[in-house]
Amino acid sequence: MGKKFAEYSKLDLSEVNGKVLKKWDENQVFAKSMTEREGCPSFVFFEGPPSANGMPGIHHVMARSIKDIFCRYKTMKGFQVKRKAGWDTHGLPVELGVEKALGITKEDIGKTISVAEYNAACRKDVMKFTKEWEDLTHKMGYWVDMTDPYITYDNRYIETLWWLLKQLYKKGLLYKGYTIQPYSPAAGTGLSSHELNQPGCYRDVKDTTMVAQFKMKHPKPEMAEWGTPYFLAWTTTPWTLPSNTALCVGPKIDYVAVQTYNGYSGEKMTVVLAKALLYTHFNKKAEDIALEDYKPGDKLIPFKIVGEYKGPDLVGMEYEQLIPWVKPIDVAEDGSWTPSDKGFRVISGDYVTTEDGTGIVHIAPTFGADDAFVARAAGIPSLFMINKKGETRPMVDLTGKFFLIDELDEEFVKACVNADLYKDYQGKWVKNAYDPQFTVDGKYDEQAAQAAESLDIELCMMMKAARQAFKIEKHVHNYPHCWRTDKPVLYYPLDSWFIRSTACKERMIELNKTINWKPESTGTGRFGKWLENLNDWNLSRSRYWGTPLPIWRTEDNSEEKCIESVEELYNEIEKSVAAGLMQSNPYKEKGFQPGVYTKENYDK
Repeated sequence: MGKKFAEYSKLDLSEVNGKVLKKWDENQVFAKSMTEREGCPSFVFFEGPPSANGMPGIHHVMARSIKDIFCRYKTMKGFQVKRKAGWDTHGLPVELGVEKALGITKEDIGKTISVAEYNAACRKDVMKFTKEWEDLTHKMGYWVDMTDPYITYDNRYIETLWWLLKQLYKKGLLYKGYTIQPYSPAAGTGLSSHELNQPGCYRDVKDTTMVAQFKMKHPKPEMAEWGTPYFLAWTTTPWTLPSNTALCVGPKIDYVAVQTYNGYSGEKMTVVLAKALLYTHFNKKAEDIALEDYKPGDKLIPFKIVGEYKGPDLVGMEYEQLIPWVKPIDVAEDGSWTPSDKGFRVISGDYVTTEDGTGIVHIAPTFGADDAFVARAAGIPSLFMINKKGETRPMVDLTGKFFLIDELDEEFVKACVNADLYKDYQGKWVKNAYDPQFTVDGKYDEQAAQAAESLDIELCMMMKAARQAFKIEKHVHNYPHCWRTDKPVLYYPLDSWFIRSTACKERMIELNKTINWKPESTGTGRFGKWLENLNDWNLSRSRYWGTPLPIWRTEDNSEEKCIESVEELYNEIEKSVAAGLMQSNPYKEKGFQPGVYTKENYDK
């Protein structure tokens, strides 16, 4: 006779939950699911670790429920399923939280607080909500072994990462490069392409944009017949215009020279822009108005095409530096520099389009990956500064403001900086979001920052007064933001270590097609598109609390060594002591025993 189940008039899920948990606890069901499966096929699960410096939320419950389904299914299929918990103890969330609690910024570390004191504060902070996580884990019936978790600050865990990095290094997949990368001034670190691809990082913002006038040096005859000849280039980031060193045209784009007037000053001028964008900047109704009939203040500004060109016809033409605050320099491999005369000319680039703008791209090589690439290929210098340490830096510092003159090398200032022009703009924030006055008690006042006059507006007004502005207007565009600070990122030249992900790109795309994605659009859409546009992975983070990269280099960069274990590091230090390069081995002094893989030994 079959078992008869009791019927219930109502279902109290909380009561059912309590009874099930009690039965599991009393019978040690989770432990038995592993011990009674000794010798069975193994399915190992290491939880992608949460961070215990924050309270768990409903999104953690949802994610863990999905993970639990797969582990329980494998248990039901006869596998021994070992499930190991972990704690993520590194990363920006931890550091930013500690900085807020201590009332400091990244710049204070090493000055008002030592690196050791700061790291100790981070280590203490990362585990403060452990009990709340353990309580949630039990109450939701999530099976995972929390008695012996892996912890990312544990030196044994860090050593594992070192070993993995060494394997990449031996295959030539780990390299150092000075490239333009996404950088968060608010967080003080570079960001990977993966971080920028997280949902919500790209947002529509309304910025002040400008079509700037670049005065030609040696115009073609038809360009010099009517007023002053200019190239027109549009930018959504006017703060980059002082770093301009080239203009870029498309090799297959048609361009026109147009006689007209400046809408602000009434000045006679001849401008060059893409033919396809002519009516974006000129009213078609003014096409039949004679140039001589124009009066300053007229709404319809007449225009007349006097020349047509292909992109290559314009390549090599020169123009005057738009904002002559700083002269560009050529930097040799040994770090020496000389003023450069190779910039301020038209170059060619396949990425130029006529979707918007003028069909002519303003090139600031220090603030754009595409800009840097085409400039380097054409022999165009970047507009770099030399600081008092002799280091090459862009015009904007790592906090997001123009360098102060006092921070620059004196010889460089004498040779390359027009201090009279630059002094009124030194120290200004390129975006209001970076200005500390708009962040109070760790909270960013976005409304106040947007309401205040920006450097972009200030520069546009300066250029309008100097008769260098063709058009100034507000424009909504998509712009990347830091996933942790919610503030805009910059594209910035950084010295970083990369994993050569692109070496495996085609293989990953091939393997992605073998995955049975549900829904299919996830694999072909967001994930597939990410693989197709894959960049090398920027590993470096300009922070103090994290996994140190195990790579040592000589000062002249002629030699380097990648370390894969603490034991190897111990032995290399011994060699250094024997050679008289180091006085002692700190590991030996603390009693570290190579080959003894215990927590106690690795904590020494």
